[in-house]
Amino acid sequence: MKILVSGASGLIGSALVPFLQAQGCEIIRLVRTPQTTPDAVYWNPATAELADNALEGIDAVVHLAGENIASGRWTAARKARIKDSRVGGTRLLADAMAAAANPPQHWICASAIGYYGNRGDEPLTEASSAGDGFLAELCIEWEAAAAPAVAAGIRVVFPRIGLVLSNRGGALAKLSLPFKLCLGGRLGNGGQYMSWISLHDLVRALQFLLVTESISGPVNLSAPNPVTNREFTKAMGRALGRPTPFPAPAAILRLLLGEMAEQLLLNSIRATPGALVDNGFQFDHEKLDEALAAALATR
Repeated sequence: MKILVSGASGLIGSALVPFLQAQGCEIIRLVRTPQTTPDAVYWNPATAELADNALEGIDAVVHLAGENIASGRWTAARKARIKDSRVGGTRLLADAMAAAANPPQHWICASAIGYYGNRGDEPLTEASSAGDGFLAELCIEWEAAAAPAVAAGIRVVFPRIGLVLSNRGGALAKLSLPFKLCLGGRLGNGGQYMSWISLHDLVRALQFLLVTESISGPVNLSAPNPVTNREFTKAMGRALGRPTPFPAPAAILRLLLGEMAEQLLLNSIRATPGALVDNGFQFDHEKLDEALAAALATR
């Protein structure tokens, strides 16, 4: 397959690209600087620019690009950038694919489990309704922006990605630091569910979605065993050989991080990977302890 990838330099993309290349795929990267190399084409979602040859000969698109949602406090300006980077980029690709004479047949368009909002201990499948709050509203608009491609008959899959466990970056790298300093502890009351997936399994699942043509629509990309934050905290302590004596009260987290603390750290999302499992995908890391051990050992 010849695959166009946005966000190829990010945490997920930098692991996915070599994995797909090892499977014999040809990768073309979407980049924001003018390129003359044959493995990259230009785009700029902020200005709705996409190179004329971007979709030439492309069999599938994997769209991962978007501003980091955890890079700073959610001011009004940052929330606008987060939304524009995801919704605008998705709409740009959708319109281009819908207008193409020979469009790609497969589009893996990233989304997130934030779609479900704060749901307590309710098991959440792909058929569950959307929740409330900024992240849920973002995911609704993000997925809706792909409508022109869906209408054009392109197979579109929305992987709703959970907490990615990798020592190379992302949330785990930030969470592990206080634990290494013996300052780790539960967040809030620790009862909120965390739906996680190892980077290893995430990359495998994305490749599985590319080649499994019977799958379309939303797919939860999270391991079969979500855990509470209290359980996650204990597992982190075991993996790093550190005590976990210092809980972070919810009020302090809200004071320091505002709305971002509520939705990224305190919301409870208990997602289950029904679509993956029902279609035969097998996780290598089903349990949190083994996933953390593998992630923390990776450099």
